[in-house]
Amino acid sequence: MEAVRTILAEDDTRLQEAFREIALHEESIDLLGIASDGEQAVQLAMQFEPQVILMDIQMPRLNGIEATRRIKRALPGIQIVIWTIFDDDQHVFEAIKAGAAGYLLKDSPAQEIVEGIHAAARGESLLHPAIARRVIQEFQRMRAAVEKAPDLLCELTARETEVLRLLAEGKRNKEIAAQLFLTEKTVKNHISSILYKLQVNSRTEAALKAVQGGLI
Repeated sequence: MEAVRTILAEDDTRLQEAFREIALHEESIDLLGIASDGEQAVQLAMQFEPQVILMDIQMPRLNGIEATRRIKRALPGIQIVIWTIFDDDQHVFEAIKAGAAGYLLKDSPAQEIVEGIHAAARGESLLHPAIARRVIQEFQRMRAAVEKAPDLLCELTARETEVLRLLAEGKRNKEIAAQLFLTEKTVKNHISSILYKLQVNSRTEAALKAVQGGLI
């Protein structure tokens, strides 16, 4: 397995060391650097152009949400996984809008963190189940106030709608391909088209549009 070029943005030194240990013993993670604040995260992103950034939300100088927004604006190909705490709901919602691709809890097992980084590198989203439920509940509450989502969903082809529905159910590209009898490359192409038509930056945002539009 090719090592994923990764940056950690986290101001807690204990968590920095914990992740450094994970990367040290996990050959599939290539840790390029550690940022102690959001400004440094942006700088390291520009310097190294990693595949994935594991991003804390509350950091000095610049928080993780604004850092995510700036990085995605300059380097949209970088996948950002938010490393958050269970009761950080509102910040997680804001991170979705900023373009974050996945969300992991800080007390997740090491292997789950590694899998989340690899999923992001493949262009997939990884939501911790506890966070996924709360995010969906919040966006269901907001559905009535959203007027644009249903119109954008109408732009999708029948096949793209099928792919989006399965994506919103949490299925990965391989699972979608198997269920719809497609190749993974075809699924990936459909997802790229879906993101473009829905005017979103990540699979997670697309899934939330599906919820808002009543697809699931």
